[in-house]
Amino acid sequence: MITLNDIRLAQERIRDAITRTPLLLCPGHTDERRLYFKPENFQPTGAFKLRGAYNTIASLSPAEWRRGVVAHSSGNHALAVAYAARALGVKAVVVMPGDAPPIKREKTITLGAEVVTVGNSSEERAAKAKALAEERGLAPVPPYDDERVMAGQGTIGLEILEDLPEAGLALAPVSGGGLISGVAAAIKLSKPGVKVIGVEPELAADAQASLRGGAVVSFTAEQVSRTVADGLRVQHLGELTWPHVQKFVDDIVTVSEEEILKAMQHLALDARLVAEPSGAVTFAAWLYHRNELPTAEHNVAVISGGNVQPELLAKAIGQIP
Repeated sequence: MITLNDIRLAQERIRDAITRTPLLLCPGHTDERRLYFKPENFQPTGAFKLRGAYNTIASLSPAEWRRGVVAHSSGNHALAVAYAARALGVKAVVVMPGDAPPIKREKTITLGAEVVTVGNSSEERAAKAKALAEERGLAPVPPYDDERVMAGQGTIGLEILEDLPEAGLALAPVSGGGLISGVAAAIKLSKPGVKVIGVEPELAADAQASLRGGAVVSFTAEQVSRTVADGLRVQHLGELTWPHVQKFVDDIVTVSEEEILKAMQHLALDARLVAEPSGAVTFAAWLYHRNELPTAEHNVAVISGGNVQPELLAKAIGQIP
């Protein structure tokens, strides 16, 4: 299990490599419950993943740096690893699925990483990355199931409490569990009374089933690929993230595909924030499932990323509220 000290060390390690994102008050409040956005789409790579990837690669030995790193990702982790590796002078190989958004694949290549394409299953991506690590002697940079990755993502939780000590509720997206584990650990180990709620798509609700059932539930690649939130298509929580979710996360709620797209629309038109579907799920939960959330005066929604295909953004904005 990661400790508060692990997260604080990560904060020092990544301080000069990331953007310390602000808390932005959501416009248009109509009641006493105030919502703030934590816009991780402001990161240089457009998503929170840079925190964990940079912390992991920066923690490697000089010998590991010389051999290079390998990662597997549907997009945002790929960008983060490519960016961090280039910044640290390390060669990066990234395994991506065939259905990865073209904008993420192209940016990953532009950042200097070698991209290896496989099928759409997260298990297939992981297996290929493992094989490449063994064949080439590359150091793995896992997308979520790694304590260094979780500690890096946990710096978001530290920043939330530093900027809003009175926060009573934090909402974070859930995929493989790296983000929610780090954020929840940082918050609960600092202020146990703050509620931490995960959010995921109804079509990829394996984490909710796991937390409420008391055991890890796995979905098929075909099941999770149905959601528009491509960054949340991981089939199950990780071996390391699962205990953190069990210990630190209060609940997980789900949102529909329509709610995700409408949340993207409201973020773009009302808050002037461009969010990808995976980044908009927390706001969707706030807009359409507020009655399922713990009541708090000060609330924070992590907007995890903004790397969205232009056509999809246009579709979301074009919706009728």
